[in-house]
Amino acid sequence: MKENPLKRLLKRCSWNIPQWMKKKPLKRLDRYIIVKFLGTYFFAIALIISIAVVFDINENIDRFINNRAPLKAIIFDYYLNFIPYYTNLFSPLFVFIAVIFFTSKLAENSEIIAMFSTGMSFKRLMYPYMISAACIALVTYVLSTEVIPTGSVTRLRFENIYKKKKSDTYARNIQLEVDSGVIAYMERYENYNKTGYRFSLDKFENHQLVSHMTARRITYDTTTVHKWTVKDYMIREMKGMKETITRGDRMDSIINMEPQDFLITRGQQETMTSPQLHSYIQKQKQRGFANIKIFEVEYHRRIATSFAAFILTVIGVSLSSQKRKGGMGLHLGIGIALSFSYILFQTISSTFAINGNVPASIAVWIPNFLYLFIAIYLYRKAPK
Repeated sequence: MKENPLKRLLKRCSWNIPQWMKKKPLKRLDRYIIVKFLGTYFFAIALIISIAVVFDINENIDRFINNRAPLKAIIFDYYLNFIPYYTNLFSPLFVFIAVIFFTSKLAENSEIIAMFSTGMSFKRLMYPYMISAACIALVTYVLSTEVIPTGSVTRLRFENIYKKKKSDTYARNIQLEVDSGVIAYMERYENYNKTGYRFSLDKFENHQLVSHMTARRITYDTTTVHKWTVKDYMIREMKGMKETITRGDRMDSIINMEPQDFLITRGQQETMTSPQLHSYIQKQKQRGFANIKIFEVEYHRRIATSFAAFILTVIGVSLSSQKRKGGMGLHLGIGIALSFSYILFQTISSTFAINGNVPASIAVWIPNFLYLFIAIYLYRKAPK
């Protein structure tokens, strides 16, 4: 009787499965490492963010009092959104500190030596660490793509009203494609009265100009989407050799653009979820709007920062898994230096993308690629 092909395939594949995976996936030791790792991670977050909140209160208490900020707004609108924002921003630092501190303590107490004496390999030791890193990466990604952008809207509004009392209220030399073959231009736009000055709208067909409208002012109607009121306008329509000129004092028109399409405010990219960011970037690229580098950097940075949890975990375990005479002080010093250098490289590479010609999708991943090589080197060297 012929053997079932599915059983034969499973039997053949089972030879390639490591022995530790055939047994219970998570042992007591794995759960111990995961709980200690995540516990140390969240303890480091609570400690450092508490200090950051105290320093921020000390620095801004005078502004809050002078601007008469309500206590409810300070707590719920500002600090309730301040904490997750800076927690996520310095997540690589917290991951590194947690790994270095916890693993150094294991090595100092000879617990890692006891693990290796049972036949456990360094690769097997990394298993619970990678599970913990995956949990942190998932939480970081969800926070940065969905939770924090929603809270940043409230936080930035509070800062503009009670903390800094200023916001970007105008834009200059705006040019974008509002429809296929239709180019809009404004010399200046004032957001406080939703009015643009020296406006022009050109329509092209087969690469030839067929209509040219100029207006002294154009005002956005906030009650209707894409509705603009054009004032003191002149329209020139070209049909072959014939030209028709129309003038008027006021005209309501539907133009496929909104103030948020060209009025980029401080921190606007932080208030968008990742799907909104992606949609906004594609829309602005189609319109030929050039000033979107900061949005592209933010979109790719969220993914790169989440992935960094795996790289920094490997580096941290490789550095601190060996028992040294100096104790954990040396490990902590190296870990903090590496984590701060990672954040520094991330900032520098983002600046190259915004102010230079480096694509954002490459620039934000440069620190990850650099530290990935360091992680591979240390990982290979650690068992020896």
